Amino acid sequence: MPFPLLASALIVLLTLGYAGVCAVSPWKSCRRCEGLGFQLTHTRSGKPKRGKHCRKCDGHGIRIRVGRHLYHLWVRAYCKGRAADEAAAKATGPGARKAPTA
Repeated sequence: MPFPLLASALIVLLTLGYAGVCAVSPWKSCRRCEGLGFQLTHTRSGKPKRGKHCRKCDGHGIRIRVGRHLYHLWVRAYCKGRAADEAAAKATGPGARKAPTA
């Protein structure tokens, strides 16, 4: 198998695998707070204690995956465009009123 064909097959396989992961599990734990929702600090004696509220995940501990976020953007743009097309078709369709001419 030639190298370009192998590389493109590998890229397609990885893309489909990531799309599958985004479909099955759209959320992942926050990298900054490690899924806790806050950053850990330590007391002077070394015991862990609750620190600041995590701003990246807003204290939830989970964040949406990049692929799922891009999918949501695509769906939102598609639906908005389709609604605009349907509104334009309704306005210029066979049952639409014609503007009076002067």
